[in-house]
Amino acid sequence: MTSWWDVFWGIFVANLLGYGGGPSSIPLMQSEIVNHYGWMTNGQFVDVLAVANALPGPVATKIAAFVGYQVAGWMGFVIATAAAVVPSAAALIVLLKTLNRYRHSPVVKGMTLLVQPVIAVMMAVLTWEMGEVSVQSIGIWQSLGIALVALWALTKGRIHPALVIVAAFVYGGLVLSHMAV
Repeated sequence: MTSWWDVFWGIFVANLLGYGGGPSSIPLMQSEIVNHYGWMTNGQFVDVLAVANALPGPVATKIAAFVGYQVAGWMGFVIATAAAVVPSAAALIVLLKTLNRYRHSPVVKGMTLLVQPVIAVMMAVLTWEMGEVSVQSIGIWQSLGIALVALWALTKGRIHPALVIVAAFVYGGLVLSHMAV
């Protein structure tokens, strides 16, 4: 029988050591869940990962919640979810308190100002890569059309981004799925 401590520790270690978020902690979670504790097989883990990717929100947290529930019921769900969230939440709180304490320091001001262009470049690269995938899968004209409609909806139409995403899902399901792309 698995103890609540095992559930906490197995998920906590993977998320604590998984620097960089879900993509880096998922292999560690797989190692703990499948190899170390044997709570599920590799095939079952892949299925859980697929479902977690399909649902909105952080993937590692959803995997932890599912595994915790499967292994130790509702208490396991709560413990595993806390173990997945606590490391990053605690680090964020400490970092933000530290930054707030030294917010007038020229070093901290310089750090925060220099991070902004890096994030902008990372977002631009991500947008470019996603655009390439979109063009390869549905074509240049569909991609441009959807992008322009989304841009208009967000800027001029002032439509909430969640509704724009839902509209894109509906369009993809009703229109693109019936087109020979």
